[in-house]
Amino acid sequence: MSDKLFTPSNPNAQECVKNVMEYLSDITYDKIVTGQHTQTMAWEELHRIEEVTGKRPALLGFELLSYSPNINYLDTDEECMTEVEENFGTLKRAWEWTEKKGLITFTWHWFSPLYGRSKSFFAENTEFDASKAVIDGTPENKALLADMDMMAGLLRPFCDKGIPILWRPFHEGDGNWFWWGVKGPDTVKKLYRIMYDRYTNLHGLNNLIWVWNAPVPECYPGDDVVDIISRDMYPEPHIHTSQSEKYHELLKITKQPKITLIGEIGTLPDVDAIHREEIGWASFMTWSRSFCLTEEFNSYEYLKTLYESPYAVTLERLPELY
Repeated sequence: MSDKLFTPSNPNAQECVKNVMEYLSDITYDKIVTGQHTQTMAWEELHRIEEVTGKRPALLGFELLSYSPNINYLDTDEECMTEVEENFGTLKRAWEWTEKKGLITFTWHWFSPLYGRSKSFFAENTEFDASKAVIDGTPENKALLADMDMMAGLLRPFCDKGIPILWRPFHEGDGNWFWWGVKGPDTVKKLYRIMYDRYTNLHGLNNLIWVWNAPVPECYPGDDVVDIISRDMYPEPHIHTSQSEKYHELLKITKQPKITLIGEIGTLPDVDAIHREEIGWASFMTWSRSFCLTEEFNSYEYLKTLYESPYAVTLERLPELY
């Protein structure tokens, strides 16, 4: 593989960032890193995988929604509050996972920096205008930067310890369901670049591996601020494939060769087919709750088969990268 694939966009990136990117580049077209999203302190998904397969995923995803500063506790609903309460404190679990030298990735369902009710990461639940937030000095911009700086403070200890984070901000930014995507490609690109500049040049978070998460070329913020490209997908239940068509579609967002990931998936991919067809997914992350805890989308038999594949990198097979 070309060394360009594991050259970080940040010239001051820590060694751990280079190690992870080089590893992901090296296994591409051969093996794939297994991953699982969690969103509660109980991390039931991890325990279910261990129970069914006797193994653990190499990558765990953690949810940051309850760390949003602007949660409206006065105008909300039970579903929202249950999700927030169950998510409180999950960074503690992330720290515990890093003690096992597993890989971590963070998803932030970011409650809108101003206004909003209930789950205000959804555009329908907030009047926050992201197109105003990218304009210097507006109330929306000041609130946006304040939230970013708060989150930077939570990420800082990981940087100080040299722990790499696959950082996937403004995920699914090509869609109109989140406040950061509803204003279109130009706005989401600007939001991403503002965060990249602030976290890299102001806060010096040199442990972040910047993962872009959308397959639409018009939304792509640029090779200079992206380390890895990814997309989310929710295929038909129990239909396991290499997702080759979605892979080749994703590659069209940039001419620069990039490491590619499945950011989120509902139905597990076929890792043997990924190897056989030489499809370049370096990792996947199954979404949480029913996608892992029930057999509605994936049978436990298939989960076990996947984790036993010689092409599936589990925690037990993952080299120490930091």
